[in-house]
Amino acid sequence: MDEHSGEIEPGTVIDMAGEVIGLSASHGEACLMAHGSGPPVRLEGHTIGLGSLTADSMPPHSGEMHPDGDEVLITVSGVIDVDLELDSGTRTVRVGPGQALVVPKGVWHLIRLVEPGQVVNITPGPRGEHRPLAPIPG
Repeated sequence: MDEHSGEIEPGTVIDMAGEVIGLSASHGEACLMAHGSGPPVRLEGHTIGLGSLTADSMPPHSGEMHPDGDEVLITVSGVIDVDLELDSGTRTVRVGPGQALVVPKGVWHLIRLVEPGQVVNITPGPRGEHRPLAPIPG
């Protein structure tokens, strides 16, 4: 699948509830990213998304890491806890409305929901790793 679903015409308003924007490092242009279920498609540059976080919409993984650069998380509404796996041990940081957190390059992290809301992510690429969810016993 092509990572880009389309160019963005000048003056286009984008519904961030259903789209992810890519900012290409190689040609400096924004594009709409192809996406579906699972981890987002990445590009060399940054992707920008707006996630509506509810108990049913939490990440489909048990942690992720971005080796190409820092990730920025901005909480628009609601409250999240972000577990950062640092060399000194795991540190949990609470991020509330109007606050941002920089997740350092190469640090494994997991977002956990405290209060439903919306979070903007600015994620580096093209590489990224995630840990699959553990199987549910039963």
